[in-house]
Amino acid sequence: MNSYDFKKEDFASADEGRYRIEFDKNTVGNGADLTVEELLPDGTYSPIQAEIIRFNEQIFIEWSTPFDGRITTDIKY
Repeated sequence: MNSYDFKKEDFASADEGRYRIEFDKNTVGNGADLTVEELLPDGTYSPIQAEIIRFNEQIFIEWSTPFDGRITTDIKY
């Protein structure tokens, strides 16, 4: 399993008070097997049901607030 970490500072403001982070499809795949996980204060990760948007060669993860976390995939790119 491959994972890609991100920080809450990596999020940008999106529509309607939501926040978005962008990944290149060539890095993380087409998004079909992605899992979004939030980093908890105790250092463990918890899966969340964030919105995943595919547009051209980009994958966007949207959530109501920025957070530290990671995306995981079973496919290596």
